[in-house]
Amino acid sequence: MAKQGIGFVGVGRMGARMARRLLNDGYQLTVYDTSEAAVSPLVAFGAKLADSPAAVASAAEIVFASVPTPPIVEAVALGPKGIIEGSRVKIFIDTSTTGATVAKKVAQGLAAKGITAVDAPVSGGINGAEKGTLAVMVSCPEATFATIKPILEVLGKLFFVGTQPGQGQTMKLLNNLLSASALAITSEAVAMGVKAGLDPALVVDVFNAGTARNSATQDKIKQHVISRKFSYGFGIGLLNKDIRLCMAEADALGVPMIVGSAVRQLLSISTATEGLDADMTAMAKTVESWAGVQIGAK
Repeated sequence: MAKQGIGFVGVGRMGARMARRLLNDGYQLTVYDTSEAAVSPLVAFGAKLADSPAAVASAAEIVFASVPTPPIVEAVALGPKGIIEGSRVKIFIDTSTTGATVAKKVAQGLAAKGITAVDAPVSGGINGAEKGTLAVMVSCPEATFATIKPILEVLGKLFFVGTQPGQGQTMKLLNNLLSASALAITSEAVAMGVKAGLDPALVVDVFNAGTARNSATQDKIKQHVISRKFSYGFGIGLLNKDIRLCMAEADALGVPMIVGSAVRQLLSISTATEGLDADMTAMAKTVESWAGVQIGAK
């Protein structure tokens, strides 16, 4: 027996994999994306195609979004032909990283039309989206969480962080701040080791065996920097956006971010030199350039 219909707006690298998991789990899916190439594989797999976010929101009571920037989230939710103009939608689940300010604005705008907004940003990259092992940070009314919990569990492990709009977004920004900081400082440490004549793979092995172990030493430096693949799957431009959002929210809350500010500067420089579409692990290239070394294969 087919499960309920769900809508999905934005089926790029992350969204497509989450949408595919929902299809595999038996949910009927209506999708929209500005890219025909993005929607075609899902349509071939059984999804229905809509011509706007409003059309998606007229086909399903629960609609997901996975889009790259806060302005796009706002346009998808509240703009012309947006979710707010849908005739059936009751719950809007935003898996994007938009920050608390936009999340609150979207929630307020949709509430006027009787639509409940859910923060559900995710962490775990494209591999996590594919395997259903994402960390999903959810904030929404408790009754809404009970309704959507079985659906979200298809995507990964759930963390109910609060009931107020924006709390899930804040949690995601904190996660990405730590992730970016780990990559930045690990790149510096390994570059120093290389310049001192140490084997970078051995340096990472020692880190992972001791107290320096972090997400960069475990998942990024060997696999994507030493190998020179730079293919972790998350764009440096998006990470730069996320850290800027985090710094803005920290400033609004009156929380000093000394280390975070330095990471933001390194990311800004790396984004400018490597390009918006470069992989986040290309941040190490900036450190290499300054240090006059190359980490890994020649």
